[in-house]
Amino acid sequence: MKGKMLLAGLLCSLSAQADDLARQIESFIKSRYDASQVKVNVLVRTPAAQWPQCEHPLLSLPSNARQWGNISVSVRCGQQRRFIQTEVQAFGDYLVSARNISAGRHLTAADLKLQSGRLDILPPRTLTEISKALGAVTLRNIIPGQPLTLPMLRRAWVIKAGQPVQVFAQGDGFTISGSGKAMNNAAAEDSVRVRMASGQIVSGIAGDDGVMRVAL
Repeated sequence: MKGKMLLAGLLCSLSAQADDLARQIESFIKSRYDASQVKVNVLVRTPAAQWPQCEHPLLSLPSNARQWGNISVSVRCGQQRRFIQTEVQAFGDYLVSARNISAGRHLTAADLKLQSGRLDILPPRTLTEISKALGAVTLRNIIPGQPLTLPMLRRAWVIKAGQPVQVFAQGDGFTISGSGKAMNNAAAEDSVRVRMASGQIVSGIAGDDGVMRVAL
């Protein structure tokens, strides 16, 4: 009888620790998101019998961890380390086409709308902000209601290869300006190389105004 009581107490203790670890994993994952933008459900898939047991586990994710979907969480208890498989269900707004859009079209606000639903089951790299698609060029035909992904679009060039480009170099308390010829196409915030009138080649970042800026 005494042995059964000890066993029951041990099982209860392990269950309590497991429940606590599940809550810690859920809190850890939810902390990665803006609760006002994305609602998250966390489901731990690894059986509790395979979880490490300690009061203060160290939780971490690899630098290339997915944003949601199936995620492996590293749980370290002293020298013991386990990878706990979790399913992260995310709910929020994502971008879809508001009408038929042909390839080669520059997207406007009339082409786009936000829709709410499960983000984790959408195609990879689905856009969640209208601003990320405005002005972009479609690379394929898109039907109404289709989620918009980055591979479907090319951001509009603000600088085209061969065109004259103004160059501004900024340093501590001074600004130098000049002009040259672009050596590659670039969208806003892309890297661009410019051959100056002297023949020197400089690299910088394309601004949305078509000017290249170099930080010194």
